[in-house]
Amino acid sequence: MKIGLLIYGNLDIVTGGFLYDRLLVEYLESQGDRVEVISLPWPAYARGLLDNFSPAFRQRLEGLDCEVLLQDELIHPSFFRVNRKLRRRLECPIIAIVHHLRASEAHPPWRQRLHRWVERQYLHTVDGFICVSRATQGDVEKLAGNSRPLMVAHPGGDRLPGTISPEQIAARALAPGPLEIVFIGNLIPRKELHALLKALAAIPRTGWRLTVAGSLTMDAAYVEAIRQQMEQEGLTAKVDLLGTLDRAELAALLSRSHLVAMPSSYEGFGIVYLEGMSFGLPAIASTAGGAREIINHGRDGFLVAPGDTAALAGRLERLILDRGLLLQMSLAAKANFARHPTWEESLSSIHRFLHSFKANCLIS
Repeated sequence: MKIGLLIYGNLDIVTGGFLYDRLLVEYLESQGDRVEVISLPWPAYARGLLDNFSPAFRQRLEGLDCEVLLQDELIHPSFFRVNRKLRRRLECPIIAIVHHLRASEAHPPWRQRLHRWVERQYLHTVDGFICVSRATQGDVEKLAGNSRPLMVAHPGGDRLPGTISPEQIAARALAPGPLEIVFIGNLIPRKELHALLKALAAIPRTGWRLTVAGSLTMDAAYVEAIRQQMEQEGLTAKVDLLGTLDRAELAALLSRSHLVAMPSSYEGFGIVYLEGMSFGLPAIASTAGGAREIINHGRDGFLVAPGDTAALAGRLERLILDRGLLLQMSLAAKANFARHPTWEESLSSIHRFLHSFKANCLIS
C-alpha cells in the first residue's frame, strides 16, 4: 500500500512524537508498504493558519500519490481548511496521528479558545484517528465526537538496549549515596523542569542529585531561565544538563539512576516514564494527560497536580528517606513495564488498522 505522511520539520527531531512517527514509518516499510514522508517547514502558529488561504501551498500537495494519507496532528494549523479541498483531489482517506492536542496544553484563555476552535475544525476534516493514549482519545472525542474510526496504540518502552535484574535493582536502591533523579525531556516550559527545580530547592541538598537529558536548543530563552534559576537557588553543583543523548547513553543513564521525574503540565502519554520503568525506575509525573495510563500512584510512581511543587517536594523527600519504599516501587515499576505492549505489538496494530481502513473504503 502507498502511504503518505505529512509532518512539520523532519523525523530526526528528538521528541516522543517524532520517535513514534519514525518507528511507525520503519515498521510499515518493513511490512512492504511504501511510505512517502512529506516534510513541511515548521511555521509560527499564525503563519501556519495563513497556509489555509494560499493556493500555492495547496497546489504543492495535490500531486501526492497515496492510498492512505497520514497526518501528524501537529500540522493542524496549516490544514484546517486545506484538508477539505485536498481530500477531494486525492480521493483517499486522511488519518490523523494524535499525540496530544495543543488545546490540551495550558494557554491564556483567548489563546486556548483559538486553539480549540482551530483544532476542532481540523479534526472534522479527517476520516479517522490514531491516538497514543486513552487520554488523547478523550480529548479528541470532546472536540470531534466519536462518529469516525479511532484506535489507540500506546507507544512501547522497549527500544533501549540492556536490561536489569531484580538483584541489580535491589543493590542500586539500597546502596548509600544520594537519590539519583533523572529528568528526560527537551527543555521547554511544558516539561516543567522549573517546577522540579523549585521542589528540589525545598529539600536538603545532600539527599539527591539531578541529571537532565534533553535538547538545550529548542527554547534558548527557557534554557537561560533554567540556568539562572539554578544559580539563584544554589543548585548548579547538584544538577547536570547533559543535552540530547543517544540510545546507548540514555540506557546507561537509566541503569544507574533511581527515579524518573518529569512533572509536565501535560503529556499525551509519556514514553520516558515507560522507558525508565524498563530499568526499574519509578516515575513522578503530572495528573494531567496520559501518564496515569502508565503510573499506578503510590505503587510504581507518583502523580502530582501540575504546578504543585509542595506535593512534588514531599514525594521526592519520601523516596530519599525511605530506601525500602524506593526498592518496593522500583520492583513494581519493572513489573508494570512488562505488562505494557511492545513497539512491535503497537505498530502492528496500526498496520492492521490502516489496511482494514483502506479495504473498507474500497468496499464502500
